[in-house]
Amino acid sequence: MKHSDYCVIMAGGIGSRFWPVSTTNTPKQFIDMLGLGKSLLQLTYDRFKKIIPADNILIVTSEKYKTLVMEQLPDVKPDNVLTEPMRRNTAPCISYANFVIQSRRKNANVVITPSDHLIIDEEAFVSNIQTGLGFVSARDVLLTIGIKPTRPDTGY
Repeated sequence: MKHSDYCVIMAGGIGSRFWPVSTTNTPKQFIDMLGLGKSLLQLTYDRFKKIIPADNILIVTSEKYKTLVMEQLPDVKPDNVLTEPMRRNTAPCISYANFVIQSRRKNANVVITPSDHLIIDEEAFVSNIQTGLGFVSARDVLLTIGIKPTRPDTGY
């Protein structure tokens, strides 16, 4: 069976590390932190639309932020905005999204991404994600992509 590619954008964080710019009412993923006229969430969504069909991009967020997501991403189908009743961090978010994807498509390749990463070389990023999707589509594996650390850090 042919695989389909999906993207899950995690957008439920409260953005406490960027206070006072980022608040619990408007966390950093919903703010134009870079002065580009788009929020970090919008930039992430636009980046993945180059790789994955818009209908296969899901946003996981808090119930509190669903309206913000829909305002900032009006083209996203409401069924593709998955809300969590309470924050439970990364693993439950990923599990929830994958459960929904599996109910839609049994054999899917899934990219999980935060909504608030800064990607400078977008062309290289897109190429790396496409290469990674090609790799996992031919194998039954889990692939992680990251950056080489420059120092120890307990943060995400």
